Amino acid sequence: MFLAVAETASFRAAADVLGVTRSAVSQGIRRLEDGLGVALVQRSTRSVRLTEAGERLHRQVAEPLRAVGAALEDALDDGPPRGLLRVNVSSIAERFLSGPLVAGFAEAFPGIGLDVTVSDAPIDLVAGGFDAGVRLGEVIEQDMVAVPLTGPQRQVAVAAPGYLAAHGAPAHPRDLVRHRCIGWRPAPQVAPYRWEFSEDGREFEVDVGAQVTTNDLRLMLRTALAGGGITFGLEENYRQWLRSGELVALLEDYLPPFDGFYLYFPSRRHQPPKLRALVEHVRRFRALE
Repeated sequence: MFLAVAETASFRAAADVLGVTRSAVSQGIRRLEDGLGVALVQRSTRSVRLTEAGERLHRQVAEPLRAVGAALEDALDDGPPRGLLRVNVSSIAERFLSGPLVAGFAEAFPGIGLDVTVSDAPIDLVAGGFDAGVRLGEVIEQDMVAVPLTGPQRQVAVAAPGYLAAHGAPAHPRDLVRHRCIGWRPAPQVAPYRWEFSEDGREFEVDVGAQVTTNDLRLMLRTALAGGGITFGLEENYRQWLRSGELVALLEDYLPPFDGFYLYFPSRRHQPPKLRALVEHVRRFRALE
């Protein structure tokens, strides 16, 4: 209960995670505090947050308790893997989110529930209560175990033929400032993503001054398909429309490949069978491509 409260910052959310009542969680935390003789959480009508003692306890017990849980699952491994597997996935990880990988996993392992959170925010897997994550290799911490999900990736600028017929195509990334651009930002408080390019081995960014900005990749795609301007993202997210000719790739000479996506997770002595199942499924899925 303490871990659930610490990781959700809410008695109600912790109760939902555990499948118990809110009062049961509140009483359980109170018993723990009484037993230790110290306050672990600060309560208000709107929020719950850890005290300094609670933060210390969380840092010290979170990983050991998960290791115990994994060891117990491993000890009871007398049949098909089962349990709930929580995965945090970047919104641009098209290979994982496109459907076939998840559908194949659900069919192969009916005893495992897969809870996928799509987020581009920086994430601490352990603190967030996730078993694994999917991110580009360049942002994964060195102490994580990383299993390749894709090969190298590549960014691409794209626009519809109708837009290009009316406005022309940029010859160089610096020309983008004179075009209508459709940009991306992960959250309202965060500056829009600056488009990244490379020329003669030198990397540089362009602040395109996007007229349309969103955190929804589907809106970026649909606006570009409707002739609304030039947008920017991973090539595989646009491949279907590039092949059909509904979108045209631009500035390809300035967009070299880079490290791709990985399924990653903390290094543990006892890896839960449910996580091993996902790892092997990802490996098989990639080998079949």
